Formats: sequence, structure tokens, C-alpha cells
Amino acid sequence: MSIVPRISHGILSLSIENKEDLYKSFMPFVTYGGLFIPTSRSYQLGEEVFMLLTIMEEQEKIPVTGKVIWVTPKAAQGGRVPGIGIQLTSDDAPLVRKIENYLAGALNSSRRTYTI
Repeated sequence: MSIVPRISHGILSLSIENKEDLYKSFMPFVTYGGLFIPTSRSYQLGEEVFMLLTIMEEQEKIPVTGKVIWVTPKAAQGGRVPGIGIQLTSDDAPLVRKIENYLAGALNSSRRTYTI
């Protein structure tokens, strides 16, 4: 899998290296958008997290602060990947537009994602 979450002093680092993983991680049904972060670490709903995000060929890391709105626990039914979904903020609108541009034409697909 090319999504590589790492925890470093409380900061998550997420690198999404291809369009398929970006599609699986993006949560367009969330107000302001959201991202699913595979992790086995426990988080609580409403908890704030800070992440450094790298998307595909982008060179710079994008700092993102979000609130945990989705938790898929370890050993979830259906072989789901454990992790958290974070809700982005209105300040992340440029990031959401960038993701939507990468996913143009794929957003209405019925393929499975990490969340639904």
C-alpha cells in the first residue's frame, strides 16, 4: 500500500502516492471534506490531530489540522483497514480543490473506499 502513516511526536505524516489511494482516502461527503488516515493507534471522536500531507507528485508537505469524525478499529468487520477519518476545515478549501482536481471524473464512482 502506498499510503504510509507515521507518528512522530504526536504528528501524523501521510503520503498518498497514487490516484487510487487518494480516491480511497478522500471523504467528499464530509462538510469541508475529509481524509481517512490508516493507523492502528487509538483516537477518540472529536480529538484534534495534526498531519503533514504529501499528495502524489507534490513536493511540499501540506500541514493539515483536523477533527476525528470517523474511527475504524483494529479487527473491523469486512477486513476494513483500521484508521481514522478527519474533517478538514474551511481553511483547507485549496487542498480540497486540489484533491478534487486530481480525482476529476472519479468522484462519482461506486468503487469502495476506506470509509464506505
